[in-house]
Amino acid sequence: MVKLSVNLGNNLSLANPVLTASGTFGYGYEYDDFFDVSSLGGFIVKGTTLEPRQGNPAPRMAETPSGMLNAVGLQNKGVEYFVSNIYPKLLKYSNCVIVNVSGSSVEDYVATASRIAQLDHVAAIELNISCPNVKKGGMGFGTNPDMAAQVVDAVRKVYSKHLMVKLTPNVTDITAIARAVESAGADSVSLINTLLGMAIDAERRRPMLSTITGGLSGPAVKPVALRMVWQVSHAVKIPVVGLGGIANATDAVEFLLAGASAVQIGTANFIDPSTPARVLAGIEDYLRRHNIDNVNDLIGSLIV
Repeated sequence: MVKLSVNLGNNLSLANPVLTASGTFGYGYEYDDFFDVSSLGGFIVKGTTLEPRQGNPAPRMAETPSGMLNAVGLQNKGVEYFVSNIYPKLLKYSNCVIVNVSGSSVEDYVATASRIAQLDHVAAIELNISCPNVKKGGMGFGTNPDMAAQVVDAVRKVYSKHLMVKLTPNVTDITAIARAVESAGADSVSLINTLLGMAIDAERRRPMLSTITGGLSGPAVKPVALRMVWQVSHAVKIPVVGLGGIANATDAVEFLLAGASAVQIGTANFIDPSTPARVLAGIEDYLRRHNIDNVNDLIGSLIV
């Protein structure tokens, strides 16, 4: 038998290293018709904020070569709606449920995290300090080491379970941000969030997004994501969760080789909802073909 379980620290053990990325997998139960969601290591629900958010006006998605731009803007009904209406539906899952938390101020993050802390079936928070599609907060916290550390430190004081921090690639040195959040109490980091991009309709001479710019994801960002995962895994001692353009098992294995302890499937979910299950099966097949008994022996084993 191939051992697939990984441990991200602070009581977050995954049956396997495959997660889904926030904002691409709804609340999990939307995918029940396609595969057994509980077979994954876990899933990360869409971004949750203190108050309801309408998001940005349409159009807020645009297809680009080898990827897509989005400017959804963290549309959700707020943490109290999540607690009352969504959380009860998640109790049936036996794997790790992780809630992505965002905010417009440090106080917002703290209040939302405090509420999530009361939910026993939520295994961890993914702290989103890296969203490029909101006018206040979001990426503003993730581009400055001091601000990143400030929000992580504040949330750490009210949230004792596993705290994963999602990092933005829209910085000069992502390792500086990673070290800052590690020092402030992060248990792991996930990277990368979307790259800031833009698309133009030349015939209309107008931007394709209402916000003009948005977050680029999909296969186009994978080389950047791999590079940053490699850099961060050598800069911090806490586990790294890799994401960005993963569409198949080979992509996922590359991230594990680069130093990721787990991976998240994002944009590929929109193309084929069964992608996470196929990636998991493919990782197991890779380990067997290469006579590797434990997936942990693959992590960070890139030969350079």
